[in-house]
Amino acid sequence: MGKKIWKLYVIQTKSGKLYTGITLDLEKRFNEHLNSKRGAKFFRTDRPKEIVYTENLPDRSAALKREAQIKKMKRAQKLNLVISKKI
Repeated sequence: MGKKIWKLYVIQTKSGKLYTGITLDLEKRFNEHLNSKRGAKFFRTDRPKEIVYTENLPDRSAALKREAQIKKMKRAQKLNLVISKKI
């Protein structure tokens, strides 16, 4: 079995908020956020609209470090990141 690629993702909510997470299966995780109790509590009051940014990372450790970096960014910095690499 090949090496698994971790995905870092940013989802924009219907009200414009940004949520950052990591996963091995981006489509499945987005659907969990939309339709399942396994989705993040963050989306219980503000539904996800679309995935606006992704990055591929080689392992879970790298994905967690990158997720922490992005979560520490100010909103304007996150928006610039999204604009710089539209998916």
